[in-house]
Amino acid sequence: MCTSIIEIARAEGMAKRGDAWFPLSRAVVAYDHARHAPLGDVITLDFINADLDPGARAGVELTLETAKELRAALDRAISAADFEEAEVRGKGVVLRVVPAA
Repeated sequence: MCTSIIEIARAEGMAKRGDAWFPLSRAVVAYDHARHAPLGDVITLDFINADLDPGARAGVELTLETAKELRAALDRAISAADFEEAEVRGKGVVLRVVPAA
């Protein structure tokens, strides 16, 4: 059964197909039955460039549990990167809660 769960986000970066890299324009996140992995329903990540040929795509099918672990890893990496940018490179402000005296 199709779930019709689809989220689309703007993407800026690069993806690789074969030996060539291509620029990204969109990231599509969906939850539906697997097309390639021998699994049931999966989280599918498609990184695409809609301005290039249909092969300008890097796709991944993940179990829901793997997707949750990936989300947690991304959250940790993003938090560390935000700290790096703000505290080490001085490019932003990190808000700190100061306990009342």
